[in-house]
Amino acid sequence: MTSAGGALLVAGDVVTDVVARHRGPLAPGTDTVAAIRTVPGGAGANVACWAAHRGAAEVRMLGRVGADAASWHERELVACGVRPLLVVDPEASTGTVICLVDAGAAAERTFLTDSGAAVRLAPRDWSPTLLDGVARLHLSGYLLFSAPGRAFVEAALASARARGVPVSLDPASVGFLTDLGVDRFLSLVDGIDVLLPSRDEARLLTGLPDPADAAAKLSRHVPLVVAKQGARGALVARSGAVVARVPAAPATPKDTTGAGDAFTGAFLAALLAGAGPEDAALEGCRAGALAVGRVGGRPPHI
Repeated sequence: MTSAGGALLVAGDVVTDVVARHRGPLAPGTDTVAAIRTVPGGAGANVACWAAHRGAAEVRMLGRVGADAASWHERELVACGVRPLLVVDPEASTGTVICLVDAGAAAERTFLTDSGAAVRLAPRDWSPTLLDGVARLHLSGYLLFSAPGRAFVEAALASARARGVPVSLDPASVGFLTDLGVDRFLSLVDGIDVLLPSRDEARLLTGLPDPADAAAKLSRHVPLVVAKQGARGALVARSGAVVARVPAAPATPKDTTGAGDAFTGAFLAALLAGAGPEDAALEGCRAGALAVGRVGGRPPHI
């Protein structure tokens, strides 16, 4: 599962995050005081930026945005060391996510999502030449939640298989997974090499409450499963068994938005450098701890 050297190509969502950090419960029908910031986001774009931040020599980001924010997102990706391959959608605006973050100790977040152009990435945006010089392809699970995105994933997977490029995928969203259906999701990801679910996503996809049992079961469908457990670290599973339990790094949470993306980006950067899955997961935990100490889902500019 290691591929030293070469570029990482990430395909998926590039969105604008509006992060509202509030302390205490929301007050329906009236005002709730919050600190509000507008920052670049999107699971796919966050992964790409964290991979570059954690040492990947070349990272490319393929996604769809609207004309309203295309230039800004391109600049922000470049500032993070990522080569943007953005398609400007002539009809849809850039996706926008309102992130409601409880500013208490857990920094838990709730998303209000307008996917916009992000889920309109389609086979017309794909070419096998996008894999030239690429050692790994990572797909954001959000692509599976629209018909064009599913067709895109099918085309990209076929190209990657033909070239022997390993493919990873992050399931992305319990809510959207529930709507899509577990059996359909598992059929759509047939042929990927690495699955990086959260604890809740792994539970949903298997119907098993125990995180280790869920990760083990998923690894019968996908060769390598790295199940992110938040403050409990990560589980590495293959061939129907958990082979490593990776501890979390100490953290003081401000905003958990993008912590899983940070883990994934650092994990993939480590694989590209030749690390094994357990060491790569340790790098992922370290990046996740850094991410929760920041507002927004991106690392600082490099």
